[in-house]
Amino acid sequence: MNNIIQPAIQRQDVTVVKKGLYRHYKDKSYEVLGEATHSESLEPMVVYKALYGDYGLWVRPKKMFLEKVLYNGKEVPRFCYIGEDNRP
Repeated sequence: MNNIIQPAIQRQDVTVVKKGLYRHYKDKSYEVLGEATHSESLEPMVVYKALYGDYGLWVRPKKMFLEKVLYNGKEVPRFCYIGEDNRP
């Protein structure tokens, strides 16, 4: 098997970030478009779009997207799934 492809195939990242709408812990809304893999490190990434301002497109390491953060003295999810995107 080709050694360049093998690490991506062997990755055992089983947590799937569901596509849809998310609320950031600082109360901004985002739409997760999918997951991607960093071209150099093969790190799993989440691709998402801001639903405010210039509707910028962002990527963040999946591990960081799913982690909890300390906010106002409480541990809260960085992003919280709020539902499917049913916008027309």
